[in-house]
Amino acid sequence: MLGIRRKGWALAESAATDEVVFLQRRTLVKALGLGPALIAAGTPALVAAADTADLYPAKRNGRYKLDRPMTAEKYAVTYNNFYEFGSHKLISDAAQALKTHPWQVRIDGLVEKPMTVDFDALIRRMPVEERVYRHRCVEAWSMAVPWAGFAMKALVDFARPLSKAKFVQMETLADKETMPGLKQVWYPWPYTEGLTMAEATNELAFIATGLYGKPIPKQNGAPIRLVVPWKYGFKSIKSITRFTFTNKRPVGYWEEIQGREYGFWANVNPKVDHPRWSQASERVLGTNERVPTLLYNGYGEYIADLYKDLKGEKLFM
Repeated sequence: MLGIRRKGWALAESAATDEVVFLQRRTLVKALGLGPALIAAGTPALVAAADTADLYPAKRNGRYKLDRPMTAEKYAVTYNNFYEFGSHKLISDAAQALKTHPWQVRIDGLVEKPMTVDFDALIRRMPVEERVYRHRCVEAWSMAVPWAGFAMKALVDFARPLSKAKFVQMETLADKETMPGLKQVWYPWPYTEGLTMAEATNELAFIATGLYGKPIPKQNGAPIRLVVPWKYGFKSIKSITRFTFTNKRPVGYWEEIQGREYGFWANVNPKVDHPRWSQASERVLGTNERVPTLLYNGYGEYIADLYKDLKGEKLFM
């Protein structure tokens, strides 16, 4: 069981992990060197900076508070869902086969100018910070971790979508050479997910590139993933290679597999059960304590207005 449950604002800066206390920042930041432009499908590309490790640990944004202690790093990096590497939780070793450098992100669809962007160059254009968020899996376990990255709105602004874009669809890498899960051809690879433009530009929506004061581990979605803490975890797509702006609502990976259980919205609600289990409480990763689940995972003040005018939508599955 946990000890004294301090409020989020009472947490020490070192609470995220002991290792961060000892982590030393590099004294010199490598300059961003833009080499000859790469051409992909006839569109421009940003070219890599050599390294991004100097960006971490990032300065913490104190606006987002916790109501519980931070999850110990050893649990968050060893208990993972990443079906491309296996359908069980202990895939952290297998995920080390993921090739994260070089890494390019495609931005296309209803945008002013489609482009292919090198990840290392992209991140250096963004306002990198750390945010401590709760994470609630649809399987009724939870954790609280310090993500680093940038507001998804910054990426949307960079992409310059057209006014008729209503959604953004994201796509995970699908590499048959390194991802054994892709041999399960009955699954709809690649993994995809989507948000409305209003959700994508909400202040909570976050593109994570780091975790516990370091670049994000491969098993947690390196080098770039989505974090939407008011939704069930399957919406927070990992290892993103593509952002497509569209006027058609995307059908996500799990929605395509079983739409009766995993819908487009997937907002957290303790009063709406999964068809096969209760969502009223959650098991805290690392302690196994059962705690009550909060509506919108406790983030209703930031996002509830997004859904006030929607009628007939299954918002909580």
